[in-house]
Amino acid sequence: MSNYAFKRDPGELGAQWWRPIDRALYRWVRTHGGSEKLAATAAWASLADGQGDTALPLTDVDSRSGLSPLTAADIAELRQQAMVATVDSAQTTPFVLDAASRFYLWRNYAHERDAAALIRARRTSRLGADISAAEAARMEADLDTLFHGGRRTEEGPQREAVRSAVGRKLFVLTGGPGTGKTTTVLRMLLMLQRRATKPLTIQIAAPTGKAAQRLVQSVRQGKVDLRSHSSAPLPQDWHALLDTIPDTDALTLHRLLGFQPWRNAFRRSARDPIAADVVVVDEASMVDLAMLHALLAAVRPDATLVLVGDADQLTSVATGSVMMDLVTAMESESASDLVRLKHSFRAEKYLVAINEAVRAGDPSALTDAIGAAGDNAVHRTIDDAKQLKQQLGRWAKQLAATNNLRPTLPEPPSTGPLHTAAEPPASPGDLQHAAVEIGATRGYMVRAALAALGQRQLLCALRETEFGACAINGMLERSLRKAWAVAAYAEWYPGRAIIITRNDYGVGLFNGDIGLCLADSNGHLRVWFQAAQGEGASADIALRSFAPNSLPAHEAAFAITIHKSQGSEYRHAAVLLPADADNRILSRQLLYTGISRAKAEVELWATDAAIAAAVATPVSRVGGLEQRIAERDREIASR
Repeated sequence: MSNYAFKRDPGELGAQWWRPIDRALYRWVRTHGGSEKLAATAAWASLADGQGDTALPLTDVDSRSGLSPLTAADIAELRQQAMVATVDSAQTTPFVLDAASRFYLWRNYAHERDAAALIRARRTSRLGADISAAEAARMEADLDTLFHGGRRTEEGPQREAVRSAVGRKLFVLTGGPGTGKTTTVLRMLLMLQRRATKPLTIQIAAPTGKAAQRLVQSVRQGKVDLRSHSSAPLPQDWHALLDTIPDTDALTLHRLLGFQPWRNAFRRSARDPIAADVVVVDEASMVDLAMLHALLAAVRPDATLVLVGDADQLTSVATGSVMMDLVTAMESESASDLVRLKHSFRAEKYLVAINEAVRAGDPSALTDAIGAAGDNAVHRTIDDAKQLKQQLGRWAKQLAATNNLRPTLPEPPSTGPLHTAAEPPASPGDLQHAAVEIGATRGYMVRAALAALGQRQLLCALRETEFGACAINGMLERSLRKAWAVAAYAEWYPGRAIIITRNDYGVGLFNGDIGLCLADSNGHLRVWFQAAQGEGASADIALRSFAPNSLPAHEAAFAITIHKSQGSEYRHAAVLLPADADNRILSRQLLYTGISRAKAEVELWATDAAIAAAVATPVSRVGGLEQRIAERDREIASR
């Protein structure tokens, strides 16, 4: 009988907040000769990484962690350990401790250092020579053409963005909903093509499939608007340039970078860069530090990278707050390679006032703006499960009565198919992964159903708990099954909405894609998705359908998290916050992202205390990217 007994290091049990992976890192450090203090610090850094921080502050400790501030002697002891490097060390070690007493996992430090260096290199060099006075005059004439001869004050920042992007290797465009970011990018691309000595190859992408699809649709509509402007349509000699701007494929960043899941790495890199002269990334607030580093490395040094997004929205669910850091660093120096659009061109000015009040962190202005919006903005106090159930009952009743959500699809008419499969079936009898031929009438009804689904959306701050999207989807589905006379045991039924939760490149479905289950003319249930595919600005939005059992990982989508809603817009949005005002998820960016999804009407389901806590709590992630970018030509003070 063995006398061996496993004994846990007492230090491993000292922090109840640590996750299994944090405890595993603690054990690894101790096993490889690190001190107990280093092991504990590494575990806390791992926990901070899981919360989105790039580094762990050792002196100015964030309230989110349970770590007590370390003394100068403690920090000096950590610096002496073999596993810890300073930033000016050429040695690759598991951890880095900089002069600002920020403790990094090596991966995060390397991504931050290299990304900042690539950003500085792009910002300090230009494409081609400075423009002459004559060329500047021609550019102003082109700007007048792109802006239909107008010089309205509110379009001034847009004109400045289009003007300033010429010759840049990096340009950042930020602004809230309705400020015309996509239209500005479209004009920017036209100007770059106009000034180029040869046709430019352009790629546009977004972090998620849903955001990429919306981007392509917006570009398509923007091209139509430029051509068909009522008073000053784009002249004919610009149309060839307009045709060079891609609008037929919704690229995610993973597709753009050639993600290889078997390697958990990207094919595109400095050795095999993206084959494009201009790369545009929309919804850049969703980009994390590792993705930014991969993107910067994969864009050719002589190409232009344009980052577009709302810096006040939620940061990435992964590590870092790169868009916020970029904008903050560039605004601090009044940089000309950044433009912030502030004027909203939306007719619903009451929503603009609500969004701005949250963005500015002004609770009294938020109360006033909601009151001034009348029935278009409603605050519903929900502080317990009973009140939540009542509101969900009302919401489910409205969903059940939504026109077009559960159409009865007729047989295809004899006029022939509207769309055929973008991807042919693997075999003649296999239609699981193919878009099915559909008649014109059926296609119209499916599109109408998908459009109806996108009109109204419940957004949850949480995923778990009784206030989370998972539990709320269960309650809503039970109510809808009852209203629609669907058997309680039926997993699939006409009108069921789902959201894809994992990318599947084989079938072309991506995290965030929304699908709707409908019965076809034979009574078979299929799940329908829109796909931004086709040719030209007038191309239709293709429909793709899948057998339910062929879908990648998915879940119900009658309620989704605010994080999942990024890149989407809804006519009517309801935002549910947890009743507990001390919940750590509450933040200004979370609330702003949720309410800014609404295009016409918004409901805020929350207690006054939860709203106040969210408005008063801006997201602040720990890291050194902002400082590294701002330093431009030298390393940060820790060097």
